[in-house]
Amino acid sequence: MLVSLIIGLIVGGLAGFVAGKIMNTGDKSILVNIILGVVGGVVSGIVFGILGIGTKGIIGDFIFAVVGACALIALWKYVIKK
Repeated sequence: MLVSLIIGLIVGGLAGFVAGKIMNTGDKSILVNIILGVVGGVVSGIVFGILGIGTKGIIGDFIFAVVGACALIALWKYVIKK
């Protein structure tokens, strides 16, 4: 249980880093990207679970976390500009 939580945090952090590079947020907001990656991984897991789309393994979890982190980073950029 604790190991899967730690792995989830690591995967979410890496996904946030990758999503920051994809969304071109710059190097100033790495910590925000990592936090949004962890939250994006949780949110995307819930949303894709509701839609009936599941993953098998850590690679699928990573891809879902990157998608969720990109969505949250886009939302973050939109909110910050307002």
